[in-house]
Amino acid sequence: MSETTATSKELLARPVLKSAIFKAARRLMPMLVILYVVSFLDRTNVGFAEAALGADKGVSAAAFALGAGIFFIGYAIFEIPSNLLLKKVGAKIWLARIAITWGIVSACFAFVQGETSFVILRFLLGVTEAGLFPGVIMYLAEWFPNKVRVQMFAIFYLAQPFSQMIGNPLSGWLINIGDQVPGLRGWQVMFFVEGMLAVLAGIAAFFFLINGPEKAKFLSREEKYALKEVMALEDNIKDEHGPRGILAAMRNGRVWYFTVIYFCLQIAVYGVTFFLPQQVSSLTGQKVGLAVGLLIAVPWFFGIFACYFIGRAADTVAKRRKFGTILFLSTGLCIFGSAWAGTNHQPVLGMVFITLAVCSFLAVGPVVWSYPTAFLAGSAAAAGIGLINSLGNLGGFVAPILRTAVNEATHSPTGSMGVYALGVLPFVAAAMMYATKRFKNQADDLLD
Repeated sequence: MSETTATSKELLARPVLKSAIFKAARRLMPMLVILYVVSFLDRTNVGFAEAALGADKGVSAAAFALGAGIFFIGYAIFEIPSNLLLKKVGAKIWLARIAITWGIVSACFAFVQGETSFVILRFLLGVTEAGLFPGVIMYLAEWFPNKVRVQMFAIFYLAQPFSQMIGNPLSGWLINIGDQVPGLRGWQVMFFVEGMLAVLAGIAAFFFLINGPEKAKFLSREEKYALKEVMALEDNIKDEHGPRGILAAMRNGRVWYFTVIYFCLQIAVYGVTFFLPQQVSSLTGQKVGLAVGLLIAVPWFFGIFACYFIGRAADTVAKRRKFGTILFLSTGLCIFGSAWAGTNHQPVLGMVFITLAVCSFLAVGPVVWSYPTAFLAGSAAAAGIGLINSLGNLGGFVAPILRTAVNEATHSPTGSMGVYALGVLPFVAAAMMYATKRFKNQADDLLD
C-alpha cells in the first residue's frame, strides 16, 4: 500500500469529510436522479408507440428500428463536445440546458407525420441529450471520493428502474386517457406530457445544482476544505498514473477496453428495453396500455434493490470484478431464458427471466463506471468518459437493428431468434470484466 493511498484513507476516515459527503449526497443526488428518470423515460417511451405509429402514421418495423437506434448516432457525435463544454461553462448551466432542449424535442414527437419526421426527431433527441449521462459521471467525480463514488453511481442508476417502474404505467395511462381526447391519439398525449416533464426538470436543475464544493453554501468552511483536499489528492494520483489531456485519453488502451465492455452492456439494455412493451404484450396476450405498463414495472421494481445493494456491497476491486463478471453472465443467460419462454408460451417464466435480466444489467452499470473514473481526471476525463459513453451507447443503435435483422433473416415467428442474438454480447463483457484482474496501478488502489 502506497503512502499516498494511506493518506487518502486517513482523510476519508475524518468525521468532517463524512459529514461533507453526506450533505453533498443529500443535496445533489435527488436532482440528478430526477434528470436521469425523465431522460431514460423520454428515450424509451417510444416502445409504447410502436404499434400506434405503424397504424396511424405508416411507420414500418424497419423504420421504427432505425429511428429507435439513430438516437445514439446523434448522441455519439455530440457526446465529447458536450462534455468539453460542460467543463467550460459548468454543470449547473449545461445539464439544465440539456434537459430543457431534449424535453422540447421529445414533446415534438406528438406531431410526427411519418417515417421521415420520426427518424429525424429521434436523431435530434440524441443530439440534444448528448452529454447528460457522462456529464453527471464527471460531476460526481468532482464531488465524491473514489471509495464512495460507486455508491453514488448506484444511487444515480436507480433512476433507470424508477423511470421504468413509474414511467411505464404513466405512459400506458397517458395513452389510455389520450385516446379519449377528441382529435388526439393517446401516443401524442404521452409524448407531449413526458417531454414537458423534462423541461420542468431542466429548470429545476438550474436552481439545485452547484458547480463544485467551493461554491456550496450548505457546506461549512471545514467541510469544503476536507472535500477539496481529498479530491485534489486523488486527482494528483490520476494525473500521475493516468492519461493527461484529450488526445492521450482517446489513445488510452483502458479507455477503449471499457468502451467495448460498455457497448456490450448497452446492447443488452436497449435490446430489452426498446421492445419490452411488445414482448410483455406478446407473452401475456394483452394490448399495450396500462395493464402492460404495470406488468413492465415489476422487473424495474426489483432492479432498484439489486442496483442499490450490489452497489453498496461492491466496495473493493476484487468484489467489483466478481460482481461484474457474474452479473454479465446472468444478463446473457436470462435474455436467452426470456427468448425460450416466449417461444414455448411460458408467460410466468418469461417475466421471471426478464426480471432477472433487468436486475443484472442495472446492477452491473455502476460497477463498470467505477473503473474509468479511477484513472481519468480533468480534460482526460471529459474526453475518455465521453468516448466510453458515446461509442458504448452505439450498442443502443445496433441492438434494435440487430434484433430486427436476425428475426427477418431467420423468419422467426415469435421474434425469439433476435432476442437470442442480443444475449451473446454480455458473455463477451463477462470475460473482459474477469480479465481486469491484470490491471494494477496506484490509481486502482484508490478503489480499495
